[in-house]
Amino acid sequence: MGISAALDIFYQSPSRQPASATKGAMRVALLSDIHGNEIALRAVLADIKRRGVDQTVCLGDVATLGPSPQRSVDLLIELNCPCIMGNHDAFLLEPGLVKTYTQASAVIDAIDWCRDQLSSGSFDYLRTFKPVAELPLGLGAMLLYHGSPRSNVEDILATTPPEQLDVLLGERQASVMAGGHTHVQMLRQHRGRLVLNVGSVGMPFRDYVAGARPTILAHAEYAVLEEINGVVDVSLCRVPLDRTAMRDSLARSTSPLSGWLAEQYV
Repeated sequence: MGISAALDIFYQSPSRQPASATKGAMRVALLSDIHGNEIALRAVLADIKRRGVDQTVCLGDVATLGPSPQRSVDLLIELNCPCIMGNHDAFLLEPGLVKTYTQASAVIDAIDWCRDQLSSGSFDYLRTFKPVAELPLGLGAMLLYHGSPRSNVEDILATTPPEQLDVLLGERQASVMAGGHTHVQMLRQHRGRLVLNVGSVGMPFRDYVAGARPTILAHAEYAVLEEINGVVDVSLCRVPLDRTAMRDSLARSTSPLSGWLAEQYV
């Protein structure tokens, strides 16, 4: 499927979908929080190809913090993959925005470094990202976002109280609600809907840290959803990484976070 056809499906409302998009089975790969980790992204894309899907969608935070921001963007452009706007994508486009989110100098310096690595075409690509979108899934639909449907910096957790989750999800809902942002995989049922966090391709966290320094797990994460006749099956996927290749990639990088990240792959 070409990028124009993918975007046509991705951004239309359900009432405007062709009949073929509203019946039968569909498999979708959802990935998020790549954070400039080319090695992890390549491993995930290879695993997605092995599994076979109808559509791949990225839920944001593509290029910052990791050692390979430009190559990560290039891979997504080559994939013709529709993308949601993550908070780190917005930080690249609006440099002053990051300080409203964090005062951590190491994070701010790493984002500035990543911004300097990107081409003008990469910024044009980031500007095409949407804050929220709905994607048909067989007989149902998925609402796609980064943090929550109303904000790319809000956290939805397995422990979020149901009443608070009602507020975070808002009135615009679907049979599957899918995001990223926390770097912690999650699947929960909420009032008959599935609420999903697909985890992180480039920096999966061992624990939810609420802005503190995390421990990075040495694998890559994403999710695959399949709906057949209105029943949704969700697979939370984990892909092993070559730790030596990760350390070598970080050793070649001048990113301010390279030394700390390399320690995570010992």
